[in-house]
Amino acid sequence: MIQINRDYEEKRNFIRMTMNSNATLSIEGGKSLKASCHELCATGMTLIAPQAVAIGSAVQIDIVSLNEQFQSMTADGTVLRCTALDTGEYDLGL
Repeated sequence: MIQINRDYEEKRNFIRMTMNSNATLSIEGGKSLKASCHELCATGMTLIAPQAVAIGSAVQIDIVSLNEQFQSMTADGTVLRCTALDTGEYDLGL
């Protein structure tokens, strides 16, 4: 198997957790957006945001837990995908 296929298959093996949690996306340069964390896995996440974010942008994601059983989360990431949705929002892959 060639390297590209192996990397893709390994990424698909991570457990994905579907969620619908409010998030704050802080983009390099000081801009912040309210977003929704749609999916979370060991190596990334999918956010739904009200506007496009440039691919390659460094971001910080804050997800505040409203359930005391789960800790809030802060993560640093890079925008790898930004796809326009029919709703006027954007699907961001980090």
